[in-house]
Amino acid sequence: MITGGTGSFGNAMLKGFLNSDLGEIRIFSRDEKKQEDMRIEYQNDKLNFVLGDIRDFNSIRNAMDGVDYVFHAAALKQVPSCEFYPMQAIQTNIIGSENVLEAAAIHNVSKVVMLSTDKAVYPINTMGMTKAVMEKVTIDKARDARVKRNNGVICATRYGNVMCSRGSIIPLFIKQIKEGKPLTITNPEMTRFMMSLDDSVDLVLYAFENAHAGDIFVQKSPAATIAVLAQAICELFGVTSEIKIIGERHGEKLYETLCSKEEMAKADDLGGFYRIPADYRDLNYAKYIQEEGSKLVDEEYNSHNTDRLDVAKMKELLLTLDYVRSELANVTIS
Repeated sequence: MITGGTGSFGNAMLKGFLNSDLGEIRIFSRDEKKQEDMRIEYQNDKLNFVLGDIRDFNSIRNAMDGVDYVFHAAALKQVPSCEFYPMQAIQTNIIGSENVLEAAAIHNVSKVVMLSTDKAVYPINTMGMTKAVMEKVTIDKARDARVKRNNGVICATRYGNVMCSRGSIIPLFIKQIKEGKPLTITNPEMTRFMMSLDDSVDLVLYAFENAHAGDIFVQKSPAATIAVLAQAICELFGVTSEIKIIGERHGEKLYETLCSKEEMAKADDLGGFYRIPADYRDLNYAKYIQEEGSKLVDEEYNSHNTDRLDVAKMKELLLTLDYVRSELANVTIS
């Protein structure tokens, strides 16, 4: 089952599963129009579309009967929207996620991968705060006796900006270029991790294959400033667009963090990924003696200190994206 399976990630994940030996792929979402569009597009007997809302426990519990693996992508993800409607974010990102996890425990689901975000680290906005709590709920459910008895694994992934996903900045810039409008930039020095949808799928599959209960996985990713991104897109489309600085929107950070200093102190470096193991101590801390001394680190892993893309490298990365290549092939600028 893919919750929120009609979204950008769900579609990308689905393409990798269609030719697998999975007997059934359930797409759980509340958007009947997108479900119908997917049904028409794929016309695949493996797909089972289930209409429901993760906020409604009965709907997700009933839909999960017989499911072996769950990828939980349903969420409210737009930072400004969550700032204006925080209770909606709480109901979907926290309570809805708990509903998914509880349904998985009831039905003895073998593996659950929860999708989180860099905004959950040192959160300053509602979206990040609700995702941070979701991660805590995930780790708590990974300790659940029912899950342990079934040898189930519940884990999470945390990723940064997914390029060309719903509501992201690259489609907005391209739309503005085609309409002959200025590019609206919040802060040109703002940095963001640059991940493709394929990268996000790779991260989730890596976690699925390698996770222990309660793990959080992070993929090492390059980053770029918004100014570099805007210039790279303008050069690809052969335009010199006016830039308008509109200032940071509600709840935005100058840079994003994928691993905090505290997490880096215990994270396992797996090459292209970091694994952040869960803390399985109980509340009786006096039982636990630390013999090797403190392992504190001074640096987090964020979009300011990761590999930084220049304009040339950003253009190379953009040209790997199907969406950008498609838009370039159909350029009509006002």
